[in-house]
Amino acid sequence: MLETGFELEQQEALALLFENFWIIREQDPANYQLIRENEKALRRYISEKFGFSLIIHKDFIKLEKVPFQPRNWMGIQEFQNPRDYAIFCCGLAYLERRSVDDQFLLSEFATALEELYSGLIPLDWTNYQHRQSLVRAMKKLIEFECIHEVDSTAGGLEQFAYSEDQEVLYQATVLSRYFMRNHMRSLKECTKIEDILQMEWEENQENARQKRTYRKLMFEPVMYREDEEDLDFDYIRRYRNRVREDFETHTPFELQVSKNAAMLTLPEQSQLYQVFPDRKGITLVSLHVQAYIRQNQTNYSKNAFGEIQFTRPQFEQMIEQVKEDYHQGWSVEYREKSSLNKITEDVLNHFIEWSFAKIEEGTKLIILLPAVGRMMGEYPNDFERED
Repeated sequence: MLETGFELEQQEALALLFENFWIIREQDPANYQLIRENEKALRRYISEKFGFSLIIHKDFIKLEKVPFQPRNWMGIQEFQNPRDYAIFCCGLAYLERRSVDDQFLLSEFATALEELYSGLIPLDWTNYQHRQSLVRAMKKLIEFECIHEVDSTAGGLEQFAYSEDQEVLYQATVLSRYFMRNHMRSLKECTKIEDILQMEWEENQENARQKRTYRKLMFEPVMYREDEEDLDFDYIRRYRNRVREDFETHTPFELQVSKNAAMLTLPEQSQLYQVFPDRKGITLVSLHVQAYIRQNQTNYSKNAFGEIQFTRPQFEQMIEQVKEDYHQGWSVEYREKSSLNKITEDVLNHFIEWSFAKIEEGTKLIILLPAVGRMMGEYPNDFERED
């Protein structure tokens, strides 16, 4: 059991590890050094509480983060379909064949992908959609510093989307060897994502309940009580004071627990974290929807877990009323340009992203979750509501 908390610089180092895929020494020497100086305390805390591996390399530092349950927003947002991910992974496999600093042409890379790709429909670089997938995958490999562009003909990588004859010269980096995690068994033994996640817990059997709970709190906007026998939520209830003290002495977060939900909150804004609310136009709209829900909560029926059901027409009707009541301060996009259907879709997606709502499988009902009522937005008393 860890007895003492972290100093401010150790809290900052922990935040850097959780909020970045990796810290590259050449690009960020100060933060690399900060983590190195606090390596012992960080490694111990991360291993004991989360069961994560901390990789310290002379060129980079990486915390291998594995969520309890993958969510859509955890993916690569620029990717548009499974083919993008498949090409990206095939690209990493190709780079494993190359030595560090090896140079290769885009045409060589594309030819190798045809061999490595195992999709039902083979890659065809005369197909515009397939070329677009490769462009998106290559951009992410560059962004993650797995490869560097050395030289190109006019138009660069983007031009490949319009012509498979486009050439670019790349160089492999050491980072490409460390992007993928190592597993206890071959991924060929896995038939679904749950099999991969199960391997993670085979490696983390000691205090697994605590580690699951800490991962949920750290990665999810809100951790909910899923059912009457939810062991992880029961852990928070039983050890609330211990968990609260742990987070509040090692991070800037505060733990809030209610009957059906638990979440980490920040008492002050921080640039290190992505938080709700932020300054996006859709966030203001969402806060006003939340205000409307709170003001009219007696009109809604909640189940034992604090959830409220809406059909799509009911939800859209509510958005229409909220727009009528609050639109004066909205951004031009939502005040004038967006249709009611577009606003409804954007609010719903924003709610889902922040764990304020979900879509029920089968019925497709919109389920508003308890945290949706935890905050709201109102205009100040002197706000001019007239158009």
